[in-house]
Amino acid sequence: MTEIETLEAFERHLRSGSPFRNVVIQGLDLRGFTRELSSAPLEGSAFLGCHLEQQALQAALSHGAMVFPPFLGLPYQPYRSHLYTVEELYAGFDPSRPGTYADTLDARIYAHWVTQGRASPVSILDTLAQRLHDHSVTDAMEELLAGNGQPRKVVAIMGGHSMLRGQPDYRSVAVLARELTRRGFFMVSGGGPGAMEATHLGAWFARRTDAELDAALAILAKAPSYKDTEWLSLAFDVRTAFPLRPEDLLACASLGIPTWHYGHEPPNAFATIIAKYFANSVREEGLITIARGGIIYSPGSAGTIQEIFQDACQNHYNTVGVVSPMIFLGREFWTRTRPIYPLVAQLAQGYEYARYLRLTDSVDEVIQVLEEYDRDQALPRPPG
Repeated sequence: MTEIETLEAFERHLRSGSPFRNVVIQGLDLRGFTRELSSAPLEGSAFLGCHLEQQALQAALSHGAMVFPPFLGLPYQPYRSHLYTVEELYAGFDPSRPGTYADTLDARIYAHWVTQGRASPVSILDTLAQRLHDHSVTDAMEELLAGNGQPRKVVAIMGGHSMLRGQPDYRSVAVLARELTRRGFFMVSGGGPGAMEATHLGAWFARRTDAELDAALAILAKAPSYKDTEWLSLAFDVRTAFPLRPEDLLACASLGIPTWHYGHEPPNAFATIIAKYFANSVREEGLITIARGGIIYSPGSAGTIQEIFQDACQNHYNTVGVVSPMIFLGREFWTRTRPIYPLVAQLAQGYEYARYLRLTDSVDEVIQVLEEYDRDQALPRPPG
């Protein structure tokens, strides 16, 4: 199907004289196109959340088009055509006044989600709006990852939100993510604080020096936890001190995938693209699924362990058509503090993903494993 998500694309389609069969128009204000729509063949088309004048709406319905009306009174757009950015979610935030976070789109959506019943909305319309929103986010994310015919090499780093700025583990994750980004991998994470923030900070600094990264880490360490009042403000200070130059935008891009289910943890400010969800289950499974280049597990707690077993299940049964590396960063942590690795290794015996398990303290070894896997995937498969 053809998806039309901008007025420019809609006007081009009109000028071409092409039929609208199998065309989906999403989230557009078409009240200035009533005459054109009233005379166009609209059979087989779909209008998702578009604003239509009465005459155009009647024409669409009389032609058998599918019309999903827009929702009113919501702080978010259920029929999004694109992913979020820090600039959109944090519009109105003043780093010198941390309390202004409450005025941002991110905070307003979270407040609405809470008042409507959190994960169990009291209204079926709120449930429907949230599901449509999450479907739109997934659709936009898939377009992003497809990369215009050159799919991105997606690698995820998982780890705890409680990993503090200033800790050696935080710096290790940032350095690892920076080096992987430099080598052409597209970094993703759960989009929140801790190890997730370190992932995107590393990608942000992919074209900067060790000294610049260390300077940024020193700034951030003044508010180690996301619970600190200036946690977000200092991140914006780093963005201001070390902005992404126009020539850096593609080379330093990364994708954060947070959720309003954990809305008390704001998304970090270093992911250049944000796919934020309401349904945490969709977000978690999707995050594991898109990381086809491998997943690195830095120290974390229950959430990270949940992701490990979700990933192991996908690899165990090969449910997504690819078996990819599971790399445990931190021998002591994953064998003694949280002794998960021995269990996963035992579970993998006799299965293909056993050869892609790694337990290491070495950033260089992580990079080597991922690059070898990437080269193997690029080789032509033997017939049969």
